[in-house]
Amino acid sequence: MVPELEQWIAKSKRIVFFGGAGVSTESGIPDFRSVDGLYHQKFAYPPEVMLSHSFFVQHTAEFYRFYREKLIVHGAKPNAAHLRLAALERAGKCKAVVTQNIDGLHQAAGSKAVFELHGSTLRNYCTRCGKFYPVDFIEQAGRAGDGVPHCTECGGLVKPDVVLYEEGLDPDVLEGAVNAIRRADLLIVGGTSLVVYPAAGLLGYFNGDGLVVINKQPTPADARADLVLHMPIGQALGEQA
Repeated sequence: MVPELEQWIAKSKRIVFFGGAGVSTESGIPDFRSVDGLYHQKFAYPPEVMLSHSFFVQHTAEFYRFYREKLIVHGAKPNAAHLRLAALERAGKCKAVVTQNIDGLHQAAGSKAVFELHGSTLRNYCTRCGKFYPVDFIEQAGRAGDGVPHCTECGGLVKPDVVLYEEGLDPDVLEGAVNAIRRADLLIVGGTSLVVYPAAGLLGYFNGDGLVVINKQPTPADARADLVLHMPIGQALGEQA
């Protein structure tokens, strides 16, 4: 617990949390840019290539081999930060969570107002008829044929409901996130290096009273923040003792 952070939380009525991969690493989910992250692992292609729309279209089977191995997570549980944010929402103080993560851990912790900027690995849909499938469907496809999942209704290609490189953000999700940030009186930014755009640009819509940045490493927003904490997000935002 950080007393100064708790003071900001106590006096705020419309908190919005903006988070990135650092929120999930404490649940055992690796990020992209850390020493042991995906960008530092050896693959036939760079991760940003393998997670691009072009690669998905042109090398679908290889995309799914990488996707199943590296992006589908098993056994991860919400950590102290996820749980605290859900508790703040139940208390009527946290009005929204805007996340760049695709693991669904905020919802697993109990948060309801969650804007998933980059989608979720838990949802998958047929690109032809739109039927949705759970993550298990993607895993089952990996045990048959070339590993490419096809719709059981129309035979269309099933795609994860995640935003790949070269794809735009969902306009409804983006609008909801922008509106939430605009109305916030306290914006807590946590576990993100703020280098991924357009997501990082959403901070420009904040006009509230306090900006708090919690990240192990410095970020571009540190200079204009009212409080900067270079520490693990779970340690900073964990439930009060």
